[in-house]
Amino acid sequence: MNYAVPELDTISRQLMSLERPRKAKMLVVDDEPDNLDLLYRTFRRDFQVLKAENGLRALDILAEEGEVAVIISDQRMPEMKGTEFLSRTVPKFPDTMRIILTGFTDVEDLVDAINSGQVYKYITKPWDPNELKGVVQRAAETYELLKQRTEELRRSQAQTALLANLVQATQQASHLEDCLQPLAVAIGTTFKADGCILQMVSGGELTAAQGSHSTAEGLENWLDKDPLVKDAIATHKMQVTVNVPADSSLAAVEHYANSGIQAHLLVPVTYQDKVVAVLSLQWKQPCSLQEDELLLLHLSAQQVGLVLTCKRLSPVA
Repeated sequence: MNYAVPELDTISRQLMSLERPRKAKMLVVDDEPDNLDLLYRTFRRDFQVLKAENGLRALDILAEEGEVAVIISDQRMPEMKGTEFLSRTVPKFPDTMRIILTGFTDVEDLVDAINSGQVYKYITKPWDPNELKGVVQRAAETYELLKQRTEELRRSQAQTALLANLVQATQQASHLEDCLQPLAVAIGTTFKADGCILQMVSGGELTAAQGSHSTAEGLENWLDKDPLVKDAIATHKMQVTVNVPADSSLAAVEHYANSGIQAHLLVPVTYQDKVVAVLSLQWKQPCSLQEDELLLLHLSAQQVGLVLTCKRLSPVA
């Protein structure tokens, strides 16, 4: 069965256009200032390079900056060896690629570090810039592959969890109004939205029945004032704005400015070519949904449409 949805290509391009290409982060650690500056100059064009003069400072930087793609560390440093420092980064940043620079033969430490997965590669001093660049490039590619696979697994788990939550919400709710809130919570949580509103539609107009979910207090429902909602109901197609301040059609909608919403995705929930509800996903930061996530959202909306129709038609106990 083909689940391709033509308008998702356009929506996906709009959402992806909000992402800005960013250099991968690298952390270089060396107690010798000249070596530290040389490493910085070697990689600054291709990476966002962070510098630390010892292992303790490097741990502080990681705590502030978060995960980096590659760490290059000197082995012989005061207070903490490079292998010891790298081993302390493994639990929190397992995907980071770690490279050790060593100017002496410390076989036992290096073998233990490599065997335990703490070091991707070791380079002996004096190191050749071209060789080191090649090693770092391969390390960065390996990191990106690991992150991609991790993200694919996360999405697969999120899809399974979402479908399970939708089924659970349906089974536990005895009336239509009872299932709106849990459905909004399940969908909003899956797509990491700051706000999610599921509101019923009747005769082409929003009704009072709604469910909402928000990661912050005071989520306000202003969908009746949003032109995107009317377009979604009229066209039966997803509507999206990825840059609210720059969207002239929304300039007069003061609720956008007051709420701080930066991206808004409206999904018409249909059953038998009739819009029965609208699903509003709102983010206060740039949104980066992938095409497969948009497809999941589309399929979930179809399932929600079936659920809402069945609940509306079911006799009240």
